[in-house]
Amino acid sequence: MEIKTILDTIENQGFPIALFILLIFRIDRFMQEIVIAQKEGYRQVLKNTKEIHNTITTLNQQNREYYSLCFSEVQKELSGTKVELGEN
Repeated sequence: MEIKTILDTIENQGFPIALFILLIFRIDRFMQEIVIAQKEGYRQVLKNTKEIHNTITTLNQQNREYYSLCFSEVQKELSGTKVELGEN
C-alpha cells in the first residue's frame, strides 16, 4: 500500500471517528450536568412541598383549637341560657 492511500484512509475515516468520539464525550458531560440540575430541582420542590405541608398542618391545628374554644364558649352560653330559662 502506498503512503498516500493510507493517509487518505485515515483522513477519510479517522477524522469522522475522532470527531464522533469528541462529541460523545461533550454530550455525556452535558447530560450529567442536566441530571445534576434536575436532581437539585427535585430536592427544592420536595423541600418546598414539606414546608407547605407543615404550614398547612399548623394552620389546621390552630383552626381546630380556635373553633374548639369558640364551641366551648357557645356551649357555656347555651348552658347558662338553659339555666335561666329553667328558673323562670
